[in-house]
Amino acid sequence: MDFHVSLDGRGDRSSRIYRQLLDAILDGRLRPGERVPPTRELGERLGVARNTVAVAYDRLTAEGFLVGRVGAGTYVYSDGDRPRSRRAPEGADLRPRAVWADVPEPPRDPPVALPYDFSAGVPDVGLFPLTTWRGLLRPTSVEADYGDPSGIPALRAAIARHIGVSRSVRADADDVLVTQGAQQALDLVGRVLVEPGDRVAVEDPGYPVARALFRSLGAKVVGVPVDDEGLVVDALPPSTRLVYTTPSHQFPLGTPMSLRRRTALLDWARRHGAVVVEDDYDSEFRYSDRPLEPLQSLDRAGRVVYVGSFSKTLLPTLRLGFLVAPASLRPALRAAKQLTDWHGDPITQAALARFIDEGLLARHVRKATRVYAARHERITAVLRSDFADWLDIVPSAAGLHLAVRTKGDPDEVVRVARSRGVALRTLGSFALSVHFGLVIGFGAIPLDRVDDGLRLLADSFRQS
Repeated sequence: MDFHVSLDGRGDRSSRIYRQLLDAILDGRLRPGERVPPTRELGERLGVARNTVAVAYDRLTAEGFLVGRVGAGTYVYSDGDRPRSRRAPEGADLRPRAVWADVPEPPRDPPVALPYDFSAGVPDVGLFPLTTWRGLLRPTSVEADYGDPSGIPALRAAIARHIGVSRSVRADADDVLVTQGAQQALDLVGRVLVEPGDRVAVEDPGYPVARALFRSLGAKVVGVPVDDEGLVVDALPPSTRLVYTTPSHQFPLGTPMSLRRRTALLDWARRHGAVVVEDDYDSEFRYSDRPLEPLQSLDRAGRVVYVGSFSKTLLPTLRLGFLVAPASLRPALRAAKQLTDWHGDPITQAALARFIDEGLLARHVRKATRVYAARHERITAVLRSDFADWLDIVPSAAGLHLAVRTKGDPDEVVRVARSRGVALRTLGSFALSVHFGLVIGFGAIPLDRVDDGLRLLADSFRQS
């Protein structure tokens, strides 16, 4: 080694050795393939412990600048050295259960943002009161033990009051179980209620991730058609164990379930011993009449598990949701929650409790509803005036998206639109059977971009 290592200066000794060796490699004083002194030799030369030098060597080896050769010492990495793999073994003989072959892997990279984003189910991040929220994230104490799997009492009480006023749900704090979003709530319900081979009925079209979740638990998932009154109860298979439905704002069509159909579904569940999971994912944003009573408030037989989320109301990244279940299921659900993640994040839960109790959630919902209502109104008006030759609007008065029926397969329209910077999805991508249409979200697109985005969409129809 033809350069000098010095310990002059301040700082950790291993870091100074590392820095000088790295500089020598980068400026060519230590050439590829050149041997560096053994750690003991360099330590004695510098008057430091061998381990001090070893830490610097290990860091350079981990970063790929040095390579150890068995029985020969440590060298500056060269093209002739085969780098040691830092990846986990392939595990060629290991295979997941067969059901996972049909569950798509989540994308590794975030989706590319397009200038005209009509994605469904995405709220406007700019409306979230981030500064206020940061002020609420103040842990008041540090608990030494694990918390209640149901969630902190303050948040359960706040949620019970909130959904009682805003959604007419019958619940007190003991009825509420806080979850990491609605998805975890569905997972807990499925793990507590569904045996492998049980039949689970879902709406068609409907929420694909819920279908995949129940299928991953070993359920036989069947699609049930939806008409202008909601889920077609007469089409439910008699041996169904669980029915998953979105009655307040059917996903993705947007139609609410009629009172007649709600009553029929509850009667069917009572007669067949089935459970109804009511996913009320975005009904707080309403633009006309007051919503019908939820299934949970109409239920007198204890057949409904009510699931809610703050992902659409606030932010998806907060991962906060809840469920309200009959008393007979609560012990098992609490145990399942404990086995899953024990108790979630108490600091975030405490912040949300304060956010609700101080009236900030209600204020945010009022403000956001005005913003979303203007976008909903503008999109509906333009579709009616400029798109009548291509599509029919499915009536909807709530949520963050609307659906349209097209006169043919819109796959090519979506492809062309995407090439023009317009993001949206087909209705068929949410369905098990054939459905021609589009799902047009308005949570992520500002009002001043709506007209240009729809103009490009109209051009895509003309070109396809």
